[in-house]
Amino acid sequence: MILSASSPARHSPSSLPIRRLLSRQKWRISALCAVAGALFLANVVDGQIARGNRGITPINSSADFMAGGISVNVTGKDPDDARSNGWREAQRKGWEQLYQRLNGTAAPKLADSVLDGIVTAIVVEQEQIGARRYVAKLGVQFDRVRAGQILGVSGRMLRSPPMLVIPVYSIDGMQQVFEQRSPWQKAWAEYHTGQSAIDYVRTAGTGSDTLLLNAGQTGRRSRTWWRVILDQYGAADVLMPMARVEYSYPGGPIKGYFAARFGPDNRLLESFTMTGSSPAALPEMMEKAATRIDGIFTKALAAGQLRTDAYLVLEKPVEVAELPDIADGAEDSVLSTDTAATPPPTTSAPVQSFSVQYVSPDVDSVTATERAVAGVAGVQSATTSSLALGGTSVMRVSYRGDMAGLKVALSARGFTVQEGGGQLRISRR
Repeated sequence: MILSASSPARHSPSSLPIRRLLSRQKWRISALCAVAGALFLANVVDGQIARGNRGITPINSSADFMAGGISVNVTGKDPDDARSNGWREAQRKGWEQLYQRLNGTAAPKLADSVLDGIVTAIVVEQEQIGARRYVAKLGVQFDRVRAGQILGVSGRMLRSPPMLVIPVYSIDGMQQVFEQRSPWQKAWAEYHTGQSAIDYVRTAGTGSDTLLLNAGQTGRRSRTWWRVILDQYGAADVLMPMARVEYSYPGGPIKGYFAARFGPDNRLLESFTMTGSSPAALPEMMEKAATRIDGIFTKALAAGQLRTDAYLVLEKPVEVAELPDIADGAEDSVLSTDTAATPPPTTSAPVQSFSVQYVSPDVDSVTATERAVAGVAGVQSATTSSLALGGTSVMRVSYRGDMAGLKVALSARGFTVQEGGGQLRISRR
């Protein structure tokens, strides 16, 4: 059939089913592509969350003293004897390093038997064992109570509120936290935080950590979103140690730029730079930088700069009417500050220990609260077991009687008392 230029195009009846079939096939192909794309995105998100090789599990840091980076090179009769000699030398060097760091003077000589009694662990960082030689880089952990008596350091530590750590590592202009394993993340995961004044909350970088804690999150200013994240990890505020590494040329010197930042406003506390002779010096540079940044955070805590944002920790004051187990007829006696109105504890009642939480904005408030609680009738002793300046501290109170009697006694002393979870929480009215 010949069509003229002015004639409209017509389709033969036999061509319509073919076009409909092609249209259906195109639709099916598009649908299959959409399903494949959705499955691919789901796998990406699932891999982003489920892959456990992205993060590094932090070490379990105790409150003991730690001396690290101790190099030993000794000999012995056999490999075991060489290792034993190396560990004993590490104990001596570790004691000198620890005493010098805490007191600023030369350490007194201690016998090996005394060192054996105050050393709790030897941490092997690197070691090479030969037939009669032992070359290693070791760390020595000292018991805080026993070593603290010789060092003249109190067993109670000044601690900050719990602080969530987000280590941001930048290389080639790209920032990352837990998307890939980095030497900066490794340095913070392996850092011994037990002897620091900062109560670090470190994450492994697995599961939802990769999605919640990323470099973009450090730029957010929304207090509501930050409260949601901090509540997930039981932290009161956030610390952001940042590192950026620049390479001059392959195998050449490297330069690291480090910064200590704090809070949802990403406030800069201090920054510094470090250099290395080659990329092989990167792990050591990261370890030293983590230690230095911890010192910056500790100095900021002592200067009162690490104050938790009031919008991050919201606490509703407890009214006297909301206190449980207080009868209406006993309300007057509870509100009275006359200690004579407090029922004296019976001498036959056993002495029990209770945990009492209280707000501790500064050191003076800690001392004042301890004295006030120690003066309550029936209280045998009141000592702060967990100190968190700017947050909530925990006091261990020995009282002759039960918890109900302690509540009444504290209320008569002028405290507002709340009970929950087997503990008491007190505040001044």
